[in-house]
Amino acid sequence: MSKELRGWILLLILACVWGSSFILMKKGMHTSDNQPIFSDAQVGSLRMLIAGLVLLPFGLYNFRKIRTIKQLISLSIVGFFGNFFPAFLFTYSETGISSGFAGMLNSFTPIFTVIIGFVVFKVKLTPLQIFGVLVGTAGIYFLMVAGKNISMEGDWSHILAVVLATFFYAISLNTIKHTLQMFKAVEITSLAFMLVLPPALLANWNFDTLQTIQTNEHAWGGLIYIAILAVFGTAIAVILFNRIISVTSALFASSVTYFIPVVAVVIGLNFGEHISGGQIVAMGVILIGVLMVNLGPQLAKKMSKKSTNSVNSQ
Repeated sequence: MSKELRGWILLLILACVWGSSFILMKKGMHTSDNQPIFSDAQVGSLRMLIAGLVLLPFGLYNFRKIRTIKQLISLSIVGFFGNFFPAFLFTYSETGISSGFAGMLNSFTPIFTVIIGFVVFKVKLTPLQIFGVLVGTAGIYFLMVAGKNISMEGDWSHILAVVLATFFYAISLNTIKHTLQMFKAVEITSLAFMLVLPPALLANWNFDTLQTIQTNEHAWGGLIYIAILAVFGTAIAVILFNRIISVTSALFASSVTYFIPVVAVVIGLNFGEHISGGQIVAMGVILIGVLMVNLGPQLAKKMSKKSTNSVNSQ
């Protein structure tokens, strides 16, 4: 199997896993008849705690592979910006917007990935990529406006929470690709989660998660959804994600956000959520922009090759 085909297969699997994570967050917070279970902060802290405990044996085994302070800092950035902070931001966002809308807003990730790669790591951009960033940004703006009218119970802070989470994802993506190539995917994931495990324990204590488990009659049902989210939607999914980055590129890996909204919206519709025509149009504009961003380097190479061949033939 070619590296490119393997990357696409992993990407589609990951999209299905992460696309379903949005509804799992909601199921951890409320029952089917909207009875409260865990708070958004408790879901985020439980998600990190369970995933961290699952990966802890691997983290302890791989800890000896950290050779420098720079590697430790990079792994900490991946742990906190790629996992810990987004876990709380996404659960907070879902207290005010639908899971399908949250999945759509996740499309910010490739745009931020390109921008951070260009500004911080000096990754060169083609004119088509720059235009794609502008198109994608316009689409995201229209998506937020269209979604505010139909997919929200909260305020703009719930939308901005997703935007900030995708910005953090982009930081983590670029950090993995440009500073942690010496580590395998499972090593990056396990070490990153080991570093955020102590804060996750502290967060669960601070948010009285244990008391909720002991006193809420729906807690164990909600805990099952959160456990599925933590094990499959976090621990295993992040290993897959880091594997995609290692065999392809940070930009290609961020393309999982092409498909996440589709999965999130379909699942959300099955659970009674709604979507507007304006959201669909805006989502299409975003995908066009992201497609331009991804195709930019390939087209530039082809044009350069044609130009070289033309010169050689002369």
